[in-house]
Amino acid sequence: MNLRWIFLPIAFRDAAEPRQLGFQDPATPMMQGIIDSHHDISFFLTVISILVLWMLVRALWHFNHGRNPIPERIVHGTTIEIIWTIFPSIISMFIATPSFAPPYSMDEVVDPAITTKAIGHQRYRTHEYPDYNSSDEQSLTSDSYMIPEDDSESGQSRLSEVDNRVVVPAKTHPRMIITPADVPHSRAVPSPGVKCDAVPGRSNQTSIFIKRGGVHYGQCSEICGTNHAFTPIVAEAVSLDDYVSRVSNKLD
Repeated sequence: MNLRWIFLPIAFRDAAEPRQLGFQDPATPMMQGIIDSHHDISFFLTVISILVLWMLVRALWHFNHGRNPIPERIVHGTTIEIIWTIFPSIISMFIATPSFAPPYSMDEVVDPAITTKAIGHQRYRTHEYPDYNSSDEQSLTSDSYMIPEDDSESGQSRLSEVDNRVVVPAKTHPRMIITPADVPHSRAVPSPGVKCDAVPGRSNQTSIFIKRGGVHYGQCSEICGTNHAFTPIVAEAVSLDDYVSRVSNKLD
């Protein structure tokens, strides 16, 4: 038996969990790159921290007034100065090289399969599907409000679920245009690796490739007013057939 199937998680973690320390499970290659970069940099930070701590403890142990009552008269050392100049430069190159890919992939604009528009409000979100028109020739639109705690059903995330989720197809290249209707907002959904500011008077865009289905939870990460903490974001990635079926039902 292949052991990797035994240790597979029962479900993907696409929402925050109590006492969670790590990342949510990545739903896009972009988020996977961010997590890999974090782990690589954490390795270097751990090694450097141990090395600096060892040097500090060694210096405190050997160069104290009990062991060395007469202070050493060291002005400079050419060798050590060359080492502590070149060695950090090499480490910086190892850190910088793999970290270039995630930021550029966030800004990469591909030929989108669909386009959705997210409009931020101080109490809710409006999602438009400009690729489709309803019967009155207006873009398909839905408002997304948080479900109050008293109205939530069993199994729903507390203060994180909405009445109308934004639906996107998995294994495609959707593009999202983000803009506010009033004050600055910021759309942050950790699992797909989406973090895009909504600036008044501007329209920002981000393109992603969701590699699997799931329900991804996020929040507005810009303090936008009194109800800032009560404007969750929920994006549901479904198969292409399911997406077409849902859009067709809304158009009817």
